[in-house]
Amino acid sequence: MARPFDKQAEIYVEARPTYQAEIYVEARPTYPKEWYSKLAALTPQHSLAWDVGTGSGQATVGLLEHYDQVVGSDISEAQLNHAIQHPRVRYVHTPTSISDDEMVDLIGGGHENSVDLITVATAVHWFDLPRFYSLVKRLLRKPGGIIAVWSYSSMDNMVISPDFDLAMKRLHENCIPFWDPRAKYAFEGYRTLPFPFESVGLGREGEPITLEIPRELSFQGVERMLRSYSVVTTAKDQGVDLLSEDVIKELQRAWGGHDLIRSVTIKACMLVGKL
Repeated sequence: MARPFDKQAEIYVEARPTYQAEIYVEARPTYPKEWYSKLAALTPQHSLAWDVGTGSGQATVGLLEHYDQVVGSDISEAQLNHAIQHPRVRYVHTPTSISDDEMVDLIGGGHENSVDLITVATAVHWFDLPRFYSLVKRLLRKPGGIIAVWSYSSMDNMVISPDFDLAMKRLHENCIPFWDPRAKYAFEGYRTLPFPFESVGLGREGEPITLEIPRELSFQGVERMLRSYSVVTTAKDQGVDLLSEDVIKELQRAWGGHDLIRSVTIKACMLVGKL
């Protein structure tokens, strides 16, 4: 049976389904420029940023305005094949067999303490956290290096209208039996995510900050976003269509029509720290 997430996914990656790579790059939201500006203001140097679990590069390209070079890494070659290209972005395929020493060579050119900013966008909850954090401590610049992790809080993270929000809540509840257990960190808004780093004023372990991602979307855009979630594929593999025709019709009615453009607020959470 095909699995939506690589069973061996450990660190460095968000192991997304390779056959969903094209959907993912088109459906997932980009992040506000202000986030990158705030993070860059915290790092004294701006030589190198590393976006871990880059996927199709939504967060990676956002770092280019502030850092001389950006490395994006992912387990999925299919995702990287669809990643947003730029001459100052270096994408790195990081299979699960790679060692930590090899990662230091790939990301830092063999140099520890060389990365000014490490970002993980909607991915860290899939990682083997002790291994990943150990690697962070090797690669992050001392002093001055910053790590930032963020995520949408859950599938029902959009604030639209009472009717639509209620329909999304029902969909979210139907999804719960099919979520990978690691996704609970995202469900809980990273409030329970281990994060052993010193606070820099933007959240701390157990107390993430809350953020908003504004977007303009049609219902078609919402549907594509929902179909990009791994839980939809997992459920279908088990014979359950979470986005059946009836569910889509209910959501579309609550939205107000297929072509209606709405202003959407996507709720997110973030933790930022230093060594």
